[in-house]
Amino acid sequence: MSTCPVDSRVIRPIRFIAGQCQMLDQRLLPVEEVWRTYKTYQEVAEAIRTMVVRGAPAIGVAAAIGAWFGARDIETESSWEFYQEFEKVCAVLLATRPTAVNLSWALERMKHFTQSNLERSVMELKIGLEYEALAITQEDEKANRQLGQHGESLLADGARVLTHCNAGALATAAYGTALGMIRAAVEAGKKISVIADETRPFLQGARLTAWELQKENIPVTLICDNMAGYLMSKGEIDCVIVGADRIAANGDVANKIGTYTVAILAKEHNLPFYVAAPISTIDLSLSDGTLIPIEERDGREITHFKDLQLAPEGISVRNPAFDVTPHRLVTAIITEYGIVDGDYLTGLNQIVNRR
Repeated sequence: MSTCPVDSRVIRPIRFIAGQCQMLDQRLLPVEEVWRTYKTYQEVAEAIRTMVVRGAPAIGVAAAIGAWFGARDIETESSWEFYQEFEKVCAVLLATRPTAVNLSWALERMKHFTQSNLERSVMELKIGLEYEALAITQEDEKANRQLGQHGESLLADGARVLTHCNAGALATAAYGTALGMIRAAVEAGKKISVIADETRPFLQGARLTAWELQKENIPVTLICDNMAGYLMSKGEIDCVIVGADRIAANGDVANKIGTYTVAILAKEHNLPFYVAAPISTIDLSLSDGTLIPIEERDGREITHFKDLQLAPEGISVRNPAFDVTPHRLVTAIITEYGIVDGDYLTGLNQIVNRR
């Protein structure tokens, strides 16, 4: 695969080098910065499942790369047989995580390219899929930068922004969605400070968001999840910005567990609650958020931190990885094509159909 342009000043959690995929192992941050190399679609699928890579847009990028790896290794001269085998590859990748729609979006795009070009040779299909995966990666970074340009207009100079989970460069091909808005505001000369909640149980805020912002010298203060309401009541937060893993047609938003709670707190304290996401995260096939599949993860993520046991042996555990914030609590949804507020059903449909 062609090598992605590398800028050492830009955080990129996924990179292509010499036909291989390298991913920054986000499970080890911020203590260790370890890059792992993947050569097969099965390895990429396992990296997605075990959260070496995470964040909806980044998962989509990784899935596209994994699909190309699978395509590259299919041995047949028949384009139709190639497509049948390629569907099996995509099915394995699709089964890794259910909530983030960017995963299925990227795989459907790869399958659509193949299905639309069955008159070509297998070699041509493989080359085309290589370029398609690279395009998905580059388009994601471009979308995030455009999203940031639209969203920074919503942030006043001196704004104190609460974030939940990590919707930064680590969750995308580069630049980020929620943190993309913050980066763009800083680049525009505004003084922005961030309050990052820790985001239990995987601690994406403490481990990842704080790491990103500290690297770029953007002022960041870490708090526990249950401190947000107190700081809001003291007037120490001006707005909330989160990312999204799937947005239904009516504007209901699935995001990391705890987002719904933060949205309610923002509503109570009359604070804007912004959602930053590319249009690949919008799922117009689902009328509302009750239809969004919610991933339940291993309870050990709650009862243990690495090898340290935190709870009684054998305790019953629930570990939904996401929740759904109703659209009535969302002030605006910021995309690469503009800002949608008010009538989300109409606005999101218009935004998606512009692409």
